[in-house]
Amino acid sequence: MNLVELAERIRSLRIDQRLTLEEVASRTGLTRSWLSKVENFRVTPSLPALAEIAKALGITTSKLVEGLDEKPSLTMVRKNERKVIERDQSDANTSVYESLAHRRKSRSMDPFMITIPPGVAREEALPHLGEEFLLVQTGNVDFEYDGDVFKLQAGDSLYFDASVPHRLVNAYKKQAVVLCIFQSPQA
Repeated sequence: MNLVELAERIRSLRIDQRLTLEEVASRTGLTRSWLSKVENFRVTPSLPALAEIAKALGITTSKLVEGLDEKPSLTMVRKNERKVIERDQSDANTSVYESLAHRRKSRSMDPFMITIPPGVAREEALPHLGEEFLLVQTGNVDFEYDGDVFKLQAGDSLYFDASVPHRLVNAYKKQAVVLCIFQSPQA
């Protein structure tokens, strides 16, 4: 199942119904923080939790996950068709994530182009399931991984276990663009 698409679907349904995370939390008995992590694909909900979320959003669990296992043999996303994904947004983190494969509903990899303005970083290093590959396209970034900092410039790449806390930091004066490929664990 495509976990990123599931997270996007949950967030979209909540926003379409003009519900806050707090309102969904009160309807489900789950915490606002945990629901935020689900929507930002940092946490994968259990089936019972998914059922509670679906119920709070007024749909069935089967409708919520419908089509997430479909695999067309080829999908194309042109540069002007990229989909901006809201992920870990805050006053401190204004990075823009563009999905490069959003048309393929069921995928084991999620490629993103991340544009990181100067002086921007996610607030904290976070772990998640799976593996990641990063390739700095333009600019310079610092990559924090389990407390260590790696300075990267255009052309540098990393492949790593994403269950270790990590984050990208652009402490430099120019925007950076990073290709990120997230590999979801197979169910």
